Amino acid sequence: MNLSTEMTQAFIVCISAIFTNNILLSYFLGLCPFIGCSREMKASVGLGLAVIFVMTCTCVLNWLVYHLVLVPYGLEFFRFIMFIIIIAAFVQFVEMAIERFSPYLYQRLGVFLPLITVNCAILGASLFMVIRDYTLIVTIGYGLGSGIGWFLAIIAMAGIRQKLSSDSIPKGLQGPGITLIIAGIMALAFIGFTGVLAGQ
Repeated sequence: MNLSTEMTQAFIVCISAIFTNNILLSYFLGLCPFIGCSREMKASVGLGLAVIFVMTCTCVLNWLVYHLVLVPYGLEFFRFIMFIIIIAAFVQFVEMAIERFSPYLYQRLGVFLPLITVNCAILGASLFMVIRDYTLIVTIGYGLGSGIGWFLAIIAMAGIRQKLSSDSIPKGLQGPGITLIIAGIMALAFIGFTGVLAGQ
């Protein structure tokens, strides 16, 4: 596969990861921080940007470790441990950077920032990359697209929840109930892009 073909495939995979195969709305990975941090737009944007950065970088690092270290030595069964170690180290780096440069955002994110370490969307992206046998360039596109897709989903949810805060919602649907209903409707909307892409 030449570079031009790989770049085209990476672009297609990136767009697909944002919309039709959104890691949050198609696979429902990373719901805990999605529900917990989508009450306020500023915190949602900060967490979403952190997820884009972490997901893109860890996908690349995990690809390199998997193909250059684990596969040559027949240690593929260590991939879960290695991926989690790399993700945890990177999240620690992001946490220290946010604490240093944006104390307000650090306080607003609270426990959900270190929870990126166990955000199943981050680990899921790395595992999908291995299962689908992506090349390095396609992995970059997939990691970036998955992060952007998660980011778009959480800021859309934050905007909707802020709008709903001034509306009357039946008591039985308040809180996580209405949030999950909105997430389901958003998932249907994002999956609807499948028909648009297929029609081109």
